[in-house]
Amino acid sequence: MVTLSGTEPRGGPACGRILLLGATGTIGRATLKILLDMGYEVVCPVRPGARPFEGRSGLIVRPGDLLDSASWARDLTRGESFDAILSCLASRTGVPHDAWAIDYQGHLHALEAAQAAGVRQMVLLSAICVQKPRLEFQRAKLAFEKRLIESGLAFSIVRPTAFFKSLSGQVERVRAGKPFLMFGNGRLTACKPISDDDLARFLVGCLSNPDRLNRILPIGGPGPAITPLEQGERLFELFGKRPRFRRVPVALLDVIVGTLDALGRVLPPVAARAELARIGHYYANESMLVWDSVAKRYDAEATPSTGTETIWDHYKDLVSGARTHQRGDHSVF
Repeated sequence: MVTLSGTEPRGGPACGRILLLGATGTIGRATLKILLDMGYEVVCPVRPGARPFEGRSGLIVRPGDLLDSASWARDLTRGESFDAILSCLASRTGVPHDAWAIDYQGHLHALEAAQAAGVRQMVLLSAICVQKPRLEFQRAKLAFEKRLIESGLAFSIVRPTAFFKSLSGQVERVRAGKPFLMFGNGRLTACKPISDDDLARFLVGCLSNPDRLNRILPIGGPGPAITPLEQGERLFELFGKRPRFRRVPVALLDVIVGTLDALGRVLPPVAARAELARIGHYYANESMLVWDSVAKRYDAEATPSTGTETIWDHYKDLVSGARTHQRGDHSVF
């Protein structure tokens, strides 16, 4: 197992000025808190009408249109200087139009505005699933990764394995006495989930750690890789209930995807549903771990681990009520 050391970010008074994208999401908010606690001044471009932030020293919120290059210059960067740009921005749904608008074009506008403002470094939150791109949001993310690498900026591209929020959707289902749903035997896939706080600390650490510059960085949380079956077993244990599972055949997803694809060719509104079905099919079949392209397999041991909070800690807090379940905007994932 690869374990990353030195993941705590370094900082202090007058650390610098950061342009933070995606600050209204759960990971973005965790990242924002760390940046402010460390003494960075943080400018957050947001959509008009986005949820307000609590007042914090060093925080500047600027509404604007992230898909309009003119708005970037006029409303967001305003000709000011920044030390780095850090992005937690991602499309909400992953459907093609949304993905190419946000994951690619929105980021491209941000990159061009950052370059005009003299920024020399960018930290980008991407996704480990782009290793095997079969979906439009993966292709959009890869297209921007390529533009960033070619931009001349110092970069850190962070590809996390899975988020706690994406593995917590069945907590209330189990609490209500319903069976845990899983595809096949529950051992088809595995991941190393990472908490918002641990991921945020890693992202902020990229600003000051030279070992992370000009690198693509897959990252997972602490501990070994876990399967859906193990997730379900632990949830039932925490609730003190007898395990009950409902196994969904992967072939059923094949049928659903094929049907929606066919309908989408003649009924455009169905095309978006077809893409969502393809996304579900992908996650039912592919592990969120480092892909060994030579051995043609996912490698849990080669997937770096970092942080201190495990998914089991998270489940325990959800079951006890010490924490509430917040999926945020990206509920699809």
